[in-house]
Amino acid sequence: MADSWNTSYTLMHKNEPVAEIELDEATVSISSIRQVYAKQHVPVGVPVKTGQIDRAALNEWWRGRAIPASRDGIKEALLELNLSTTQKLLDKSYGLSLSDQYWIRPSASDLRWSAINFFDNPFSEDVGDVLFGKASSDSMSLISPDNTSDGWLKKKWAIVNGKRCLVKGGSGATQQEPYNEVIASIIMERLSIPHIPYTLMEQEDYPYSVCENFITPQTELITAWYVMHTQQKPNHVSVYQHYVNCCEALGIPGIVEALDRMMVVDYLIANEDRHQNNFGVIRHVETLDWIGPAPIYDSGSSLWFSKPLGLIRAEGKLTCKPFKQNHHEQIKLVTSFDWLDLSSLDRIEEEVRNIFRGSLFIDEARCHAICQALRGRIERLQEIIHTHESQTWVDDHRNDVSENIAYSGPHGEEDACER
Repeated sequence: MADSWNTSYTLMHKNEPVAEIELDEATVSISSIRQVYAKQHVPVGVPVKTGQIDRAALNEWWRGRAIPASRDGIKEALLELNLSTTQKLLDKSYGLSLSDQYWIRPSASDLRWSAINFFDNPFSEDVGDVLFGKASSDSMSLISPDNTSDGWLKKKWAIVNGKRCLVKGGSGATQQEPYNEVIASIIMERLSIPHIPYTLMEQEDYPYSVCENFITPQTELITAWYVMHTQQKPNHVSVYQHYVNCCEALGIPGIVEALDRMMVVDYLIANEDRHQNNFGVIRHVETLDWIGPAPIYDSGSSLWFSKPLGLIRAEGKLTCKPFKQNHHEQIKLVTSFDWLDLSSLDRIEEEVRNIFRGSLFIDEARCHAICQALRGRIERLQEIIHTHESQTWVDDHRNDVSENIAYSGPHGEEDACER
């Protein structure tokens, strides 16, 4: 068995020391937590009781920063990097990320966030290139934000015209996810829904989506998963209501409206993978003030991306997340459609065809089927809205009648009308 030893670090939140920790070098896990300096800066969702940080929860958060073992091509990449697990990459770049400002500083060091963060300083694309299947070199650098990137699709961070951009590939025979990101962007643009714009690029005939980082040196993304861990969920409370309750308890504004928009988009594009780690909220890193819901991002696992041609249809059976197991049930959670004008999606099919045009992976038959199915989803949603409006009118009318009866005096309706 290989020898193991511990190394001391300070867990940092940008410039704020949070706690002294020890990392086990063999497993890159947190073996102990010593002094706690700023419990209010402990990662959201990690419990602090009687001044002590829950080590198991902090370890789960720390491991969650690593590239998931399910990442496409990760086994080959680890062989190329001569590493046994993705966790081994975490401390190579001090745990730094482009999604938040947490990092680990060697305890004996006077290293400063300003000197090493990836927002302001250049970084190597060597790790990203290996993740994309390229060979490593003797001189390669492991200091990269790719060490802490989430998700199962091939992706890498790149500096494009001075901006930090995420480049993400597709999967399977259709490589459809990058196209879907762009289509989802166009749909949300038309519906005036806050979102992250995606563009399409090709490298060696393969499509990739590109989006600019929406997190800044002053902000951080907290995913729904960690927000939902700020409170224990009672058994009788739904996942949806629990998330809303947690956000409201934290004082995060606009959450119900944002969820309405997200569920509408996910219904329209038949999104199969809106899990609790690809939506969330944004917080100011220094004041810890909640800014609000994050704009919608990561919508590639949609538009029947993994379905064969014969199963691309509006009525088809689809996986659904995060609140219900099918979209027909989940769309019922939307509190209001008053903001939605589906006529703004007229002739959306033309834009979809234009995006797929020239693709080596999406042929004309698949493109046509996707366009037809998307139009079918729009029409089905219009029917749902009509039913919702009718039911709302009936409920309101019933309530009015009930109130009139409750308030009526000896002269019945006359008194009710005059109250």
